[in-house]
Order: sequence, then structure tokens, then C-alpha cells
Amino acid sequence: MSKGAEPARGVLSRRRFVGALAAAAVTAPVACGTEDQPEPEAATSAPMESPKPTASAKPRPTGPRPLFLGTYTSAEGSGTGIGLATYDSTTGRITGRGTLTGIGDPSYLAAHPDGRTLYAVNERADGGVTAVRLSTSRRHKVLGTRGTGGSAPTHLSVHPGGRWLLSANYGSGSVAVHPIDASGALGERTDLVTHSSPPPGPGQEGPHAHQFITSPDGGHVLAVDLGTDTVYTYRLNESAGTLTPVSQAHTRPGAGPRHLTFHPGGRFAYLANEIDNTVVVCAYDPATGRLTPGDPQPTGTGEGTNYPAQLLVTQKGSYAYLANRGHNSLTRYAVEADGARLRLLDTVPVRGDFPRHIAFSPDGRLLFAANQKSSTVSVFHVDEKSGELRLAGEPFASPVAVCALPL
Repeated sequence: MSKGAEPARGVLSRRRFVGALAAAAVTAPVACGTEDQPEPEAATSAPMESPKPTASAKPRPTGPRPLFLGTYTSAEGSGTGIGLATYDSTTGRITGRGTLTGIGDPSYLAAHPDGRTLYAVNERADGGVTAVRLSTSRRHKVLGTRGTGGSAPTHLSVHPGGRWLLSANYGSGSVAVHPIDASGALGERTDLVTHSSPPPGPGQEGPHAHQFITSPDGGHVLAVDLGTDTVYTYRLNESAGTLTPVSQAHTRPGAGPRHLTFHPGGRFAYLANEIDNTVVVCAYDPATGRLTPGDPQPTGTGEGTNYPAQLLVTQKGSYAYLANRGHNSLTRYAVEADGARLRLLDTVPVRGDFPRHIAFSPDGRLLFAANQKSSTVSVFHVDEKSGELRLAGEPFASPVAVCALPL
């Protein structure tokens, strides 16, 4: 199935994991450089300014801010690396600034907490994760790639302490841990855990780890597996970089959990189920790491074909947003009872096709949606009081846009 194809109900083939991801595409080393940009500068260059805390009392940032765009490099109409852009923090207008080449299939991106290093998955048969040192002059330097020990990694995140990179291998259903050194570069993998239990859900050929994140309290790391209909909780040994299983949370069979987002209060989380087109409010116990899913709720997309992608929650925990691939919309929920309830409010057209990834600007006033099939990025103004979304001009064209990361 092609990377742009929709997943089938029940039997879910990886829409991104295709013949183009053959071993020939991953065994040879890639060049490290920038397209239409100067060569990487010396290590003495000034690092990119770290993202500032976003408390409402602080002034809103002004002027252009960095935006990084994930894509595929082996799909039809694909890009050639990580897209470089800036956005106006007031208007939301995006301006292209070239491409960072030499990184294969960088479909998901995450930044180090200090804002000086960017990490990308290499969503290929022989999966990898790549570190990029950022520079204010955009002379970004690729620091190297490490294997994830699995296939088709689709998600990564940095542990809050900044010393460990967590990644999820969709194709092989495993999660990996890599150390991060003082320069931001990655060391050899310290652990790899494959989800062997419970058995795959209805119509699944195996486990499919789709996300790997840290709980708000920092005490646990959680892996969402679409293939086994399970969220796995682990403890991360912050000295050795190893994982210890703690608990499992199971959705109803065939739900296909894809993405988990915590409420700022840390006691509840929201789970987007890709296959059965639902969302679930989950209770979370920071002491034990146990996640307890509630009843499935509708996405507001009706009876048509729809595949929920990702949920976001505002900084104050008042509203949540769901990206809908198929319905091509953003669902808005009111968050009630200190995070224990989601109340469906409405859906807003995303002005693009197949919104794969959504992200807030650091101040929470803008929402970015990467639309895979239309190769565009839509930007919305977020009303702090009502949670309403207002489109900020025409969507920005970007080849096979599957991730948009504003800093």
C-alpha cells in the first residue's frame, strides 16, 4: 500500500511502509548538507535560541520563528529532506527557507528541551533516528544516525531530562531508547522492547508501536501500540537507559489506538483510536503508571470513512483538538471536570487533505496541521477563551507534509 493510501478497516497495512522502503534505500550512508544553503558551520556557531516558557503572563514572541517540516523522500511527489521555514507568530504566515537534505524519510520530528537539537525518525525498512544540530543562521549540521533496531519508526520524543531519546517502530512493533550526549548527538541504542503480548488485535498481522512518550510527572514512559490495542507503561532507568514493564492498558478489540495526549493536570489522558474512529478519556495514576481507559466517544465526523490521527490539549487544559484524516477536519472538544470529560463541540474544515500531524506554537496561539495528501500546511489562530479556530490565510505548500514542528 502506498504511503498516501488510506488504511483498510480491520486489516491494517502500513500506508507508509511500502516497497519503496527496500533495503537499498537504507543501507548506503547519506550525504549531510543543506539544499540551497551554505555548508554546515563550525561547532562554534551560535545555537538556536531555546524555546521560552509559555506562561500567559509573558509577552508573546514577535517576528519570524523557526518551523521544521517532516516529509517522505521515497514517496511519489515527496520532498528531499526536512523542510526549513519560518512563521510569523502574529499572523501565522509561513515562509519557506529551503531544505535540509541527507536525511531519509524524516516523517516525524521532535526538538530537544534546550531547543538546540532536532531529531527525526527515518521511516524505512531498516529504521533509524537522526540528530541535527540547529543554528540561528540555518547552517544546521547533521550529527549522525543510529539504528532503532526495528522497521518503519513513526514517532520519537525526548525524555524531559534531555538525556534519552524514545522511539517507536511501527513495522516491527517495538520501542527503543538511545542516549543523548552533551552535543545533542545520539549514542548506541541502550534498550529495545518488542510488544509480544497480548497477541495482535482483530485483522492485525502483528504489533505496531505508534507512539512513545513520557508521562507529565516524568516517572513513566508509555508506548501506544495500534496492532495490539494496548498502551504499555514502562519505567525508564535514567542511568542505564533500560525499560522495565509496569502495566498494560487495553482498548476494546480492533480500536487501533494511535496517539495519547495528557491533560496538563497529569491525571487524565486522551487516546485517539485510528481504526474504530473514536477517542477515549483515560484516567492515569502517577504513582503506579497505570492507565485506565474509559468508554469510546465519537469524533463528530459522522458515518463516513475517517481515521483519527492526533489529539492536542491547550496549555490551560480547557480545549482539545483531534485531527481527522478522511473527514479532513479538526474536532474541537471542551475539557471538563478537571480533565475527566471531553464534550464534543464542533468540527472545522482543515483546508487540506489527510491531516496527519497537528502542533501548537510554543505560546499556544497558533495550531499547525500537516496535510499529507494535499502537500500543504494549514495554520489556525486559536481563541484562548472559546477555543475556536480561525484559518490564518491560505495553506502553505510543502511536499508530502506529514509533520509540522514550530519552535
